[in-house]
Amino acid sequence: MVTERYELAAARIEEILTEETVGRDWLLYFRRTAAFLRMIHELKEEVESGRYRVLSMEELEEWNRRLYLDVMPEQYENSFANPAYAVRLLGKEYGQILSFLYTEIRGSIVYAFERKTEYLAILYELFIEIYNCFEADEFPDVREIRNIIYWYASDYCDVFVADRIREQIDPECSFAVDLIRESSSGDLRYLYQFGEYVGENELQTARYLASLDESLIRKMAGVFTEGYRAGFVNTGKDLSKKSVVNIRYVLGFERVIKAVIENFENMGLAPVIYRAGVSVLTRAPQAKIGYYGGTPNRQYEYDHRNDRGLFLNKKFIERKLEVIRCVYEENRELALQFAGPAVMEVFGEAPFSPVQKEEAVRLSEKQEEIALLLDSKSGRLTNEYIPGEERSFTIAAYPIPEIGPDYPEIFKEVVRINMLDSERYGKVQQRLIDVLDRGEAVRILGRGNNRTDLTVRLCRLQDASRETIFENCTADVNIPVGEVFTTPVLEGTNGTLHVGKVYLDGLQYLDLELRFEDGMVADYRCGNFQDEAEGKRYVKENVLHGHESLPMGEFAIGTNTTAYAAARKYGIEDKMPILIAEKTGPHFAVGDTCYSWAEEIRVYNPNGKEIVAKDNSVSIRRRDDVSKAYFHCHTDITIPYEELGRIAAVMKSGEEIPLIEDGVFVLPGTEILNEPLKKPDK
Repeated sequence: MVTERYELAAARIEEILTEETVGRDWLLYFRRTAAFLRMIHELKEEVESGRYRVLSMEELEEWNRRLYLDVMPEQYENSFANPAYAVRLLGKEYGQILSFLYTEIRGSIVYAFERKTEYLAILYELFIEIYNCFEADEFPDVREIRNIIYWYASDYCDVFVADRIREQIDPECSFAVDLIRESSSGDLRYLYQFGEYVGENELQTARYLASLDESLIRKMAGVFTEGYRAGFVNTGKDLSKKSVVNIRYVLGFERVIKAVIENFENMGLAPVIYRAGVSVLTRAPQAKIGYYGGTPNRQYEYDHRNDRGLFLNKKFIERKLEVIRCVYEENRELALQFAGPAVMEVFGEAPFSPVQKEEAVRLSEKQEEIALLLDSKSGRLTNEYIPGEERSFTIAAYPIPEIGPDYPEIFKEVVRINMLDSERYGKVQQRLIDVLDRGEAVRILGRGNNRTDLTVRLCRLQDASRETIFENCTADVNIPVGEVFTTPVLEGTNGTLHVGKVYLDGLQYLDLELRFEDGMVADYRCGNFQDEAEGKRYVKENVLHGHESLPMGEFAIGTNTTAYAAARKYGIEDKMPILIAEKTGPHFAVGDTCYSWAEEIRVYNPNGKEIVAKDNSVSIRRRDDVSKAYFHCHTDITIPYEELGRIAAVMKSGEEIPLIEDGVFVLPGTEILNEPLKKPDK
């Protein structure tokens, strides 16, 4: 039945290529889109016949170029994937919808590789249905077209969303795992079998990893999987109850991921490796969650981050939540086996500050509220079937060749940083904690052009002999080593946080400033745009994740001066991922605490003291109404040492004990952290 549907739709699209039954204003759009779908049909035949697997490297590169050419920067200005181009040619309402349609249809690339004929049939039929509207009326009612989009999203939730959940928890969904197992670093043609964009970063990464000794690959994998195991041990969670781990990574790292899979299987964990969502129904607006390849054009992805605004309403989220619950219920036992994600991130891309396009779809205020409600309810559903107190994670990051000509040296330096001695850092960090535990607050001041002036209120200890406020963070869930962190008391946490330049979740922020009143974001701005309102919108959408305000969920002091010195040496401060950057100065997270969904788990530092600062006055609401306790986001913002004037613990008497002054650790017993800072820059 599915095959017949697909073949009928493919035949109809072949006819559309030569028809002239729609108005001249629309002909170019429908012919270009039909031509793209014909290319997908050709690809499908190549994949299913087995011919694609035996193509030469040159032939595979040409296929990859054809599939992604129209969204590459050099072609994007004249692509219907670009909402600005589509609106210019087709008008705002038609242009937005048809640009969305073309972008959604581009998901068919990966469906052809995964042999998802039903998905292809659905997209082909959607295209034909909208084409028919323009055949029947040169200027069809926009409401009719929006209705078609809405029912596409609603009707096929039980296909796209349901399959997405199963792929996240079921090791039998093994498309990527099979490819990784079969991959050979001596034949990089395997990279083109995933269906992702393969650029120079992916190719050069794979070539570089192929040149490394197997012993180093094993060490990298070992640090990663041991961090995951330690995350369960250090939080008192029972890993033996779990049998499934999700591995997330970027193409090019298959040689390491092969070893990671082997390590996890030796721990009794079967891997699930699912692709980052490509449909409006499955992709996350702010980040890629899953495995993915190169990004042909970050502006293209940014332009379509809010496409769900074409159909998002309360009825739709009720439908989506119903599907999520049903799928989890059908797979209840499998969901309980899920241990959590192990994430290998990359960094080194040129900083990206997007263009804000009026032609792109934007959520209305009502839709922003609905989107937050969906995030909240879906998060609670996930926690119901995969309890937060039973799962953990780990994250590590490695550079990609785009970082610059020193890539091999930087890569080896990051490998070294990821393997730093946790025990040594733990002892020094305990010195900081011993003073912080005595304080009532911490005062943070910037220097130079940095306008930070912030007081963070600390939890009070009931029994200092058995309890502690700060977690002594070594290298487990967050690799590399190097921070002490706490959940601030919101009431009494006041002041301004300012950073001259920072890179968060793939986006660059200039002159970022947040003002806190009783621990909540009261105002914010950035200098990315001449129009201050655009800057506020940018921060609200990407830092506050659409919320009017967020609490300060974490305060931490990073101690990894080795990582900081390396960033300065190679001039890559603005390219360091937050995972490493947060260890190179004090950082402040807006959103949930580090203990969200697992506050009742008792956690101890290496010295045996229990960490008691896990809740704030927002998260504690979970005891009465869980919907008011969590925001489902946590964004770290770091002040680099060179912008840092002072950090001091404020005692009950008012005395201030300095920890850092003018970017240097001054607390007795922590001076060793300054050694890397004394080495001259490159």
